[in-house]
Amino acid sequence: MNKFIDHTLLKADATTADIEKLCKEAIEHQFYSVCVNSGYVALAKHLTQGSGVKVCSVVGFPLGAMASEAKMFETQNALSNGADEIDMVINVGYLKSGNIDQVRAEIATIKQLVGKERVLKVIIETCYLTDEEKRLACRLSVEAGADFVKTSTGFGTGGATPEDITLMREAVAGKAKLKASGGVRDYATAKQYIDLGVSRIGTSNGIAIIKGEKGEGY
Repeated sequence: MNKFIDHTLLKADATTADIEKLCKEAIEHQFYSVCVNSGYVALAKHLTQGSGVKVCSVVGFPLGAMASEAKMFETQNALSNGADEIDMVINVGYLKSGNIDQVRAEIATIKQLVGKERVLKVIIETCYLTDEEKRLACRLSVEAGADFVKTSTGFGTGGATPEDITLMREAVAGKAKLKASGGVRDYATAKQYIDLGVSRIGTSNGIAIIKGEKGEGY
């Protein structure tokens, strides 16, 4: 289970000491990665050097509504500071407005920056989308070359659900992997998502999950 987990800390009030603790925990439990805001990528990379734990940076987080150029700069900055993976938030408003070419182009541009050797996950923020919009977001992500589609930021009105994971799995049709995020707080829930086809779990409850306990984070 530990190798499915992106050990996550994205709160606005996270301190340097909190990031240090996150990285120490990830190394101790050999989680797949730590997932941090881009301002902490350099620190996380330094702290996890040689441990086998990867560093994931969110981009355009949590709203996704900033200029594409801002997301591009943030991506380049995170990569230059050592990020192995990028989790970007789509512009949900563009998608809902029917500006699908812009959504696709933004994902494709960021994937070009990330390159083939590193991983791009696309957060579609399912809680704000209809089922048809979820399918469309997944299709656009695949067309743009994304490696993963991801359910949620954990900061919206809802997180991952079995129904959304099933819908997304069918929508990507094996052409992208799945990451469940938002509200994954215990082993049973994490295992359920893995059984449904998820390759990665984004959670701040990783330690509770692997210990069979109930977490309280996002």
